[in-house]
Amino acid sequence: MRCGYFMMTRETVAYMMYGFGDAKEPDPDSIALMEDMLVEYLTNVAHRSMEVAERRGRMQTEDLLYVIRNDRKKFARVDE
Repeated sequence: MRCGYFMMTRETVAYMMYGFGDAKEPDPDSIALMEDMLVEYLTNVAHRSMEVAERRGRMQTEDLLYVIRNDRKKFARVDE
């Protein structure tokens, strides 16, 4: 999976799944599903941030913060 300059491999997704309590070696179909969901989520957040940024003409960190403002956990992690 390629997200901008960051290359995320299935191995990375498997490590993330393990870190969140899945089996040490998750099923390949589960990894593929998680990868698809992750790409879809990140794409959605990026598009929503760009829509907010269009009003000003360029994207800034505040645009991403605006998009995640209602999710207290994510916003708290960014605020740390």
